[in-house]
Amino acid sequence: MTKVRFYQNRRGEILGFQTIGHAGYAQSGEDIVCAGISALVLNTINSIELFTNDKQIIETDEAKGIIRMKLSGSPSKEAQILLKSLRLGLQNIEDEHGRYIQVSIKEV
Repeated sequence: MTKVRFYQNRRGEILGFQTIGHAGYAQSGEDIVCAGISALVLNTINSIELFTNDKQIIETDEAKGIIRMKLSGSPSKEAQILLKSLRLGLQNIEDEHGRYIQVSIKEV
């Protein structure tokens, strides 16, 4: 199972997220749930880098299926839209494949 945790402040701004684990829907290379999660996460990270001035701190461990992203400083409106879109997409995957992905939100 892939566990995704979004970190947000009291104002509801998303400050970052982490993903841990592999979905386990199918064998590596054929796992459509893992592929969907990866595509959304990587596209969000790349979009924040390309389309905003926000700075990101990113940590990864491919073997353990870990991706951590934290925004450095106050998040821009554009980054918030991208992160909320990521959360929506992952929650939609969770709605269809809840045995393989768990999305949660933690206030920090």
